[in-house]
Amino acid sequence: MTALPPIGSPTADLDPLSEQYEAGRQRLGIEPGLDSIDLVEIGDSTMELNMGPMHPSTHGVLRLVLNLDGEVVRECRPDIGYLHTGFEKDFERHTYQQCIPYTDRMDYLSPLFNNLGFSLAVERLLGIEVPLRGQYLRVIMCELCRLASHLLWYGTSALDLGATTAFVYAWRDREKLLDINELVSGVRMHTSFIRVGGLLADVPDPFYEMVGAVIKTFPKLIDEHELLITKNPIWRQRTVGLGTLTPEDAMAYGATGPVLRGSGVPYDLRKAQPYSSYDHFDFDVPIGRTGDVYDRYLVRMQEMRESLKIITQAFENLPDGPVNTTDRRVALPPRNELNTSMESLIHHFKLVTEGMRVPAGQVYQAVESPRGELGFYLVSDGTNRPYRCKVRAPSFSNLSALPHMVRGELIADVVAVIGSIDIVLGDVDR
Repeated sequence: MTALPPIGSPTADLDPLSEQYEAGRQRLGIEPGLDSIDLVEIGDSTMELNMGPMHPSTHGVLRLVLNLDGEVVRECRPDIGYLHTGFEKDFERHTYQQCIPYTDRMDYLSPLFNNLGFSLAVERLLGIEVPLRGQYLRVIMCELCRLASHLLWYGTSALDLGATTAFVYAWRDREKLLDINELVSGVRMHTSFIRVGGLLADVPDPFYEMVGAVIKTFPKLIDEHELLITKNPIWRQRTVGLGTLTPEDAMAYGATGPVLRGSGVPYDLRKAQPYSSYDHFDFDVPIGRTGDVYDRYLVRMQEMRESLKIITQAFENLPDGPVNTTDRRVALPPRNELNTSMESLIHHFKLVTEGMRVPAGQVYQAVESPRGELGFYLVSDGTNRPYRCKVRAPSFSNLSALPHMVRGELIADVVAVIGSIDIVLGDVDR
């Protein structure tokens, strides 16, 4: 697997502390190299503080129960379930194609990846393959979605730490990507564009101009974003060396995506287990060095550049042909046959009203979402509805590492660590 050299910077790269601060530490008798936080003595009692469930830094409904010694976090217990919607149970009550809109709303910042993971699982049970043009368009739309998701993460995480300008610029650029969603599907976020067997439809002509503009302009826009905060001393002091997660701990907690790669583990499903023609494209896997908040930021910024490389290759080599399978178990008959063929009319009616019947079996299919490994374990009993659908959500696994990352940190830094995980509560609770 090709991996980029570690892009993180050790704490030593930071500007030295001011002379006044060092003089103050000496007057207090603090030895050089020691952090005064470590010198706090834990008494018989600590304070328990509820952060949430409506704290603005969580970007959703999450409650953290913090055990504090002064301002130092000694224990953190995430309390989830406030956003539980029962998506997995809903799958059992709907036909396979009717499940697609539900997948949109689990991780509502990367709905196309949820569409793709579920559709690939059903297609494996059916034993069908989407035409190459459909696969390439799936890749383009998913990588555009990754860009949009990372931009929203970048803007909100920066805003949490006081960088207002970064948030405004990120929102400006994300709108250009949502315009493409609206063009191909009619809606800006929950597109349900990827379906079992292919896509909602082929892309219209303006699609080429709009994607071409993204390929041309976004490298410079990403440069602007990095210019704002990458070397900003305040940003670095709030992120470097904070919330460190070692490679061993990251794997032990089941972390994936930028959280895992930020710790230096070059694992990406697009490389490790290619799907939907990702093996046709050349791209690198960015990794961090120290596994702190700053490394996770750098990894995501570099991932946006790699997504642009994938989009460019797929766009320039986009093949002609259909975007949907012609397998009659999935595909509707051509519209021009409905007026002349009773068989086609009956087939259309039964497929729309009853849905496709999927052979009995079970499968696990995972995709690399912006937050990590998003897996669908699907069980079919041969009917038109899933017997069971269990989702392996990356936000859930990544959130489990939060108590480890914030232990011993200041309460003010908990906000920065949560932002670096990039959780979506719909992806946690389901």
